[in-house]
Amino acid sequence: MHLKKSILVLFLAFASPAYSLDAPPPRLTPLETQGQAASLSAQFLSRYAYKPVPLDDALSAKIMDSYLKSLDPDRSFFLQADIDTFMADRTGLDDAIKSENLDIPFSIFGTYAQRMVERVTFARSQIKQGFDFSTKEDLSLVRDEEPWPQTEQQANDVWRKRVKNDWLRLKLVGQSDAVIRDTLDKRYKNLLDRVYSYKSSDVFQSFMAAYTTSVDPHTDYFGAAASADFDISMKLSLVGIGAVLQERDGYTTVRELVPGGPAQLSGKIAVGDRIVGVGQGAEGAITEVVGTRLDEVVQLIRGAKDSIVRLDILPVDGGESGSHRVISLVRDKVSLEKQAAKKTIVLVGEGSAARKIGVITLPVFYEDFEARRKGDKNYRSASRDVAKLLGELKQENVDGVLIDLRNNGGGSLTEAIDLTGLFVGRGPVVQQRDASGKVEVESDDRRQPAWAGPLAVLINRGSASASEIFAAAIQDYGRGVIVGEQSFGKGTVQTVVDLDQIARNSTPTFGQLKLTIAQFFRIDGGTTQLRGVTPDISLPSLSDPKTLGEESYENALPWAQIKPATYKAKANIKPLLPQLQQRHDARVQDNAEFQRFAENATALKAERAKGLVSLNEAERKREMESAAERLKASSDAGADGPAGEDDGLQSNERSLSADVAIENARKNEKDVLQTEAAAIVADQVDLLKVTR
Repeated sequence: MHLKKSILVLFLAFASPAYSLDAPPPRLTPLETQGQAASLSAQFLSRYAYKPVPLDDALSAKIMDSYLKSLDPDRSFFLQADIDTFMADRTGLDDAIKSENLDIPFSIFGTYAQRMVERVTFARSQIKQGFDFSTKEDLSLVRDEEPWPQTEQQANDVWRKRVKNDWLRLKLVGQSDAVIRDTLDKRYKNLLDRVYSYKSSDVFQSFMAAYTTSVDPHTDYFGAAASADFDISMKLSLVGIGAVLQERDGYTTVRELVPGGPAQLSGKIAVGDRIVGVGQGAEGAITEVVGTRLDEVVQLIRGAKDSIVRLDILPVDGGESGSHRVISLVRDKVSLEKQAAKKTIVLVGEGSAARKIGVITLPVFYEDFEARRKGDKNYRSASRDVAKLLGELKQENVDGVLIDLRNNGGGSLTEAIDLTGLFVGRGPVVQQRDASGKVEVESDDRRQPAWAGPLAVLINRGSASASEIFAAAIQDYGRGVIVGEQSFGKGTVQTVVDLDQIARNSTPTFGQLKLTIAQFFRIDGGTTQLRGVTPDISLPSLSDPKTLGEESYENALPWAQIKPATYKAKANIKPLLPQLQQRHDARVQDNAEFQRFAENATALKAERAKGLVSLNEAERKREMESAAERLKASSDAGADGPAGEDDGLQSNERSLSADVAIENARKNEKDVLQTEAAAIVADQVDLLKVTR
């Protein structure tokens, strides 16, 4: 039976379709070091994880399922015959990892790449034919539980509908057939180009992600590049030229210049310029990078501080045959201020009754670990920056403070503790329980809080880990009001193990393993795991809990409870909550912007539940007009809603100026949720004055 299935797969792979196939993608093979890294990772995960999972047949089956899902999440590439063949090795991955043999996952990836070429080549063939949009037909937007296509014809029909949907989106915004054909052909060609640019490291990273997340949702593996990016996100700095780059039509294009960076200060490079070559040092040969992967170009441009990088530039106003110019830039440390804490002041009310509410937005709990270890007294961190901003807000005589942690996925635990101390002062912040059951209480030793006045914390489904530790502590101490939606629910602790240090490698070879070693518990004894932090006052949500949040993971740890820590409430906000809720309800009832946002959230949930989109032009036009009204309402109301109507284009298909304009429009939208959260702080100011 297995032999027949293998023959069927070979037949499907090599049978000539009715359309012309592009050249087959290269067959990638594993490196010896990758097998060694996988085996070493398995030893750690089997022994030292918070909930050790033995590498056996049961885990092997989970890894296989996870790997296939990561490659083809909506079941539109593989055929059922492919899956049947893969299942013969479903319980063999454990032995393969132990024996440092990764032929199985690489073979699966080879089939995946071949199927991508087949499906996308078919999609390009459909562009030449056009479509009948008068027929009644739907496209399923969610296929993760659909059967795998039994035949190539079934798989092609899925892609026919996708192409038809892409065409219809462009048609409904007034694009001509010729423009649509050109746009979609470039789009699908970019997909094909991606197939041919895959490297062995990409396959290994995908497979290791399937392995690690099968053990625990937040266990992960980092190759060298991913490890460097994680370090940059924590330090909020890197050594480079200070340019945000984007791949557009095969060119590495300058999307943005970081203020104060070498590129911006030089005056030699502009937004829209294309980098076609990179050279090292004042005299180094320039390597052409047209068509090169963006991550590879970035690695060429980054380097040691004070070193020289030479760039061959094709100016934004020049065509492909335009005049080039070569510029030299000296690499320097570049601060990534977009991810740093920022403050604004929101006025709530009018005249003498107006309240000044200071809003501090914190995108991530960053900390320059290396600078701190070296004893740098001026090392960069989230809590240090927030403390400075609080000092400025006090000088500006604000009445209350709102900490906006929406979409803050966490970061440094130390920073979460220190940030809590800014509002609570000395005392326990969070408890940790390790694999042996030992519980440690993490505390802050700040004698006096930096801000003791009215406080609220704004969270959403994207607020996770360190954000939840901070919000939970503020709630447990009765120190402030938690506003928004239920947070992510990540209540586990990870540490990063350098596999090269373990193996005593002199050069980076094996990468790093991030594994779960403990679980967080609130000082009241409950955990933030799975349930997250429940807000005191709820606001409408645009997120989908089925796809975002701890409960979306099948192997998430359950909620648990331990003994409370010894702590004393710093305030008692609970008696005010009923009045704050009443004021909130009354205010938003008469707020047209807030009500439109809430209606948009409800409509979006209904749209997700439907899971289908019509491919009939008349029906789709009605759907589009309805969606446009909701988008306008969302744009008017702000907060997470996309700006502008659907133009059917992907980001790199618009002109750079148009894409940047959309991004800027989103930044400038009125944020209805933040505005209402600030109003809740203002209510708190008034009520506290009355009670005192």
